[in-house]
Amino acid sequence: MQRRHLLALLAGSAVLPAHADAPPLRLGVAWRGAAEGSDHHVGILAVDWAARTLRIAGQLRVPTRPHGLFGEPDGGLLAVALRPGRWLLRLAPDGSVRQRIDIADEPLPRRFGGHVVASADGTRLYTTETDTHSGGGRIGVRDASTLKKLDDWDSHGVEPHQLLVDREGHVVLANGGIWRDRDDRKIQLDRMDASLVRVHGGSGEPLGQWRPADPRLSVRHLAWDDSGLLGVALQAEHDRAADKAAAPALAVWDGRTLQTVPGGNGYAGDITGVPAAGGGGFVISNAFRDTAWWWQPSAADRLTEVAQLQRAYALATGSGVLVAAGRGLARWHPREAPAMLPWPEPMALDNHMVVLRS
Repeated sequence: MQRRHLLALLAGSAVLPAHADAPPLRLGVAWRGAAEGSDHHVGILAVDWAARTLRIAGQLRVPTRPHGLFGEPDGGLLAVALRPGRWLLRLAPDGSVRQRIDIADEPLPRRFGGHVVASADGTRLYTTETDTHSGGGRIGVRDASTLKKLDDWDSHGVEPHQLLVDREGHVVLANGGIWRDRDDRKIQLDRMDASLVRVHGGSGEPLGQWRPADPRLSVRHLAWDDSGLLGVALQAEHDRAADKAAAPALAVWDGRTLQTVPGGNGYAGDITGVPAAGGGGFVISNAFRDTAWWWQPSAADRLTEVAQLQRAYALATGSGVLVAAGRGLARWHPREAPAMLPWPEPMALDNHMVVLRS
């Protein structure tokens, strides 16, 4: 009954009362203006649920579409361009630019794949990249202080996208598996080869590789839950619309096997973990279906619809699950009342947002 109640309250795009007990937070976000062709921005939002305020605390206009975001220990933010973009930048906690690099200035022929993550000890960064000559996937290893490239590893696939670090300090990587031409258009989908890969965090040595049973499922985004399960957001690339709609949008990896979960209409734009205290598992979003779904280990064979929000897209975990929608930021928690705040100005968030340290 409570889940249906949450669904009803979050239906459409009405602005809901903020939850007084939810603490203020800072979010790293990437967005463009609501109008088609608007400028792209990276910045920081300040959210105060008790005061019912949501404001831009710092922003920077960027030349191409931003995508992956990573929160740093000091409250700053790393942001990287989506292919075929070339920039990687670091923002201070106030949103000002600390560092920026252009991958075209480096000697190897590379372009960014859209995501960055820090090593377990914080001394290095890993970036997904593609060799522009061969089309092969690479993992860039960079000095965390200078952003300078230290090494260049094989991703053991094509179109590497998001990557995370596991509890042992090794890298888990989503190879999207889609071949693209120089203008970033998808080509030769019959040659797709998506996979989840684990490599040694110090040497890049391959430690394992897992592929979905359906070769037309692209492995895109990743999130950990509290138990150590990895949620894998999928995007279907079938020729027929009906096949896409029937495809799964989530797989779960337990370190040994990669299992898909029925449902999701073949597309997950983002994924985030649900804290164990809230039931565990993952929430995925589908902006084309205006829906967010929850997968729980206790109901491992299905997805539960938890929100209907216009253009439900970027997700984050912070005192519940945060969902960026067309008109504002929603907060969902399985045992608390939902809340929603309007955007401070018309803005369309990209796939991701991240809770920053205060």
